[in-house]
This record gives sequence, C-alpha cells and structure tokens, in this order.
Amino acid sequence: MTSTSQYFDVVIIGAGPVGENVADRVVQGGLTAAIVERELVGGECSYWACMPTKALLRDAAAVRAARALPAAGQIVTSDLDQALVLARRDRFASGWNDSGQVEWLDHAGITLIRGHGRITGTRSVTIAHTDGTTTAVQARHAVVIATGSSAYLPPVRGLADVAPWTSREAAAVQVIPNRLAIIGGGVVGSEMATAFSALGSQVTLISQSRLLPGVEPFAGDQVTAALRTAGVSIHLDVDATEVRRDDSGTVHLTLSDGTTVDADEVLVATGRTPNTKNLGLDHLDLTPGDWLHVDDTLAVVDDAGKPVDGGWLYAAGDVNKRAVLTHHGKYQARALGDAIAARAHGEKLDLSPWGRHAATADERAITQVIFTDPEVAAVGLSAEAASAAGKKIRIVDHDLGAVAGAALHADNYRGQARMVIDDDRNTLIGFTAVGPDVAELLHAATIAITGEVPLDRLWHAVPAYPTISELWLRLLETDGRDR
Repeated sequence: MTSTSQYFDVVIIGAGPVGENVADRVVQGGLTAAIVERELVGGECSYWACMPTKALLRDAAAVRAARALPAAGQIVTSDLDQALVLARRDRFASGWNDSGQVEWLDHAGITLIRGHGRITGTRSVTIAHTDGTTTAVQARHAVVIATGSSAYLPPVRGLADVAPWTSREAAAVQVIPNRLAIIGGGVVGSEMATAFSALGSQVTLISQSRLLPGVEPFAGDQVTAALRTAGVSIHLDVDATEVRRDDSGTVHLTLSDGTTVDADEVLVATGRTPNTKNLGLDHLDLTPGDWLHVDDTLAVVDDAGKPVDGGWLYAAGDVNKRAVLTHHGKYQARALGDAIAARAHGEKLDLSPWGRHAATADERAITQVIFTDPEVAAVGLSAEAASAAGKKIRIVDHDLGAVAGAALHADNYRGQARMVIDDDRNTLIGFTAVGPDVAELLHAATIAITGEVPLDRLWHAVPAYPTISELWLRLLETDGRDR
C-alpha cells in the first residue's frame, strides 16, 4: 500500500553525518527537507567507524603516553581492562541507539522517514517500510544520495563461508579474540591491528603492499616497525588465497607465498564499496552498485559528464569517491546544502576555488589522521602525488624527535615530518607527520595550504616554546639551509 505523495523541497537518502549536514544547511537556507534512513540515524561514523574505533584505541594510547615518562610509567602496573574499554566504546556508540540523533533532527526541523528509499522517477523517491507499506515523496528542487559505503569483501576462496568480520564487527566487538588475522594493510587494518594487539589479541596482519600505501612511505614504515615491536606478525606483499574454518572454530588462511596463518577470527579490511545497489539508479541509466560521478556542483553526471535527467540528483560523501572520509563528506554536504538553497532562491553560485559552494579542499587539501601507534597526520599532496601531477616541488624533512617540545612530551620520542612545497609559488601543498600525538599539528598545515600562505609569511607565525609546534620553525630553517 502506498500513501499519498508528500512534498519537500529536498529529499536526502541516507541519514549519516553527510545526509544530516545537507538537510541542516538546506533548512537553514529556508527550504524543507526530508531524510530517509533504513538503519540508524547517525550512520557508519557514529556506530561502526570513527567514534567507536577511536574509543577502542584511546585507552591504549593513554597508557603508552604514560609509559613514555619515568614517573607516570611507574603508576601503570597492569594491562588494559578489556571490559572497561568496551564499556567506554559502548557509550561513544550510544549503545547503538539513535534516539539522540533523531531528537536532533526534530529540533533542526528535518523530517525523518524510516525505511529504504529508491528513486522511482524525476525527483521522486519511494520508501519501503519494514511493515510492508510504502511512502512516496516528491522533491521540488533536489534529491541527494548520501548512502555512504560498506566494507568490500574480496573474492578469496572460502572467505565468505567463514563469517568474516568487517569494520562493523570489529568496532562492535563484545569478546576480544585470542588470535585475530587481518587482511588489508590500509587505515582500518593498521588501526585495528593497533587496537586489538593492545587489548590482548595475537594479531597477524596481511597486506598486498607496504602498510598505509596512501601516505608517505616513511610514515608507513614507522607504523610497521611499531606494530612489530608490539608483537604483531606482519606479512607484506602477499595475498590471502584461501580461507577455511574447521570444526573447532579455528580459521586457517593460506597466503600466496605458501605461508599459513591460524586465527580465531578474520577481519577483512580491503577497501570500500558504494551503497548504491538498490537505489533505483537504473531508472536514470546509471549502473547500480557503481560509484557515482559528480561535477563541480556535486550533481550526478553520466559517462559524458553531463548532469543526469536535468541536474536534480546530487551525491555527497563516500558514494562520489572524491574523498572517502567522514569529515570531507560533511564538508561537501555543507557546500552542497548551501548551493541547493541558493539555486532555489535564484542566487548565483560561487564555484570559484575556495568559493562558498565549491568543495576545493577535496582536490587540494584532503586531511586525514590515522590513529595507529605512532599516529599519522597528513594533508594535501604527498611528494609522489605532487610529482605525478607535474608540479615542481621541493621536499623538506625534519626529525620530530629533535624538536625540544617533542623531547619533553615523551622520552625517546620518535617521529618525522615532511613539507611538500610548490617551488614556483613558494607555498605549502602537502604535509605529513608521524609520531606520538601528531594529530594536533595537522590543522596548522591545513590552514597554511587552504590559505595559500607563502613560506615567507609563515616565518612570522611564531610557535610557542617549548611545544611540538616548534617543528614549523625547524622545517622552515631546514628549507632555508637546503636552498
């Protein structure tokens, strides 16, 4: 049974952080918005990714920080209490209850429709509810797809039959396994190897390449060394070729080099796939299950680069693959929500670089923190990416452990930082740091890149002494000596 159509200015499919931000901005812009969600309002980040995983990692990071100091280290005399770590994780996942997020939607003036939304016509969405009924909604101005992504399961023989974990099961774990095998050496695999080894698991990490291939090699190398020191067994440049679980429950993995690995559970962390399989994209001659391509306005485009069906369909967040990171999805959402409202009111869009309706940072200043031990913080282009883009660059490296503030922060502090500089413009276009607590260095680099601040001006940004931020002065000094 289908109800009479309801009308809204904007309909958003997906109530994760991206969908919430689009809806909030269009409502602030004077429009009405309905948001459709088939799972928990708040999405992956709130319940199975950013928040719970960082909660799993935080206690271990605090213990490591204490043990890096002689007096504080004497107080830490026992291992982590698994139950307390998991209980804190549960609080940050709100007990997997979205009532607080629903209350926020209501307060913001956003209509929530529970169910699975599918595009059924021009600016039309039909929502299937769990009780078998459906609701049809019509958008006056725009439909936004903000359905995110899911873990990708590679076609490894036997893998699907052993009930493998994805990032969701790892984030929501209730019992820490004695032995955990992780397939994938990217961000999720490296962070979960850090977390579960600290919580007492014997972890084996299997990667097709070096760890953290998306960041500067020196950062991945330091994380690899630290994980090995923590007792993680790491197999690089190999694949899992076969997986099976025996009658006792043990999982047996065969690797491409002939090595075998036994574990109690196996976590698959080999990338993401877009949640676009059952959205009605075939009505628009788009392929269900594919990433959605978008133009500068985040309008979904066809293979020829033209907005589909007149340009009312948009995609923000993971599904457009511009930057598969929650904070960048929210950034896109703010720009998109403002743009939709501006268009509805007949206003001209500002799509110039760094303009109000442009998502320029997705191209020039993607930011990321990887909460391994040590942490990795990166923004902008790596040296390799900048060179591949044809830029004339210079690279400035500095030993973080030689910075006075870092030496005070922890005994035997070890880390490294790199600036990638556009030689023609003398501006920062990339920054990477690896070391304890380097996440707090990142936003200074982000501001320098987005503000296109010349290095001559950065000399006047005086870092307080003695802090780790003194690194910036040391990098500038090193650059001056190198030229």
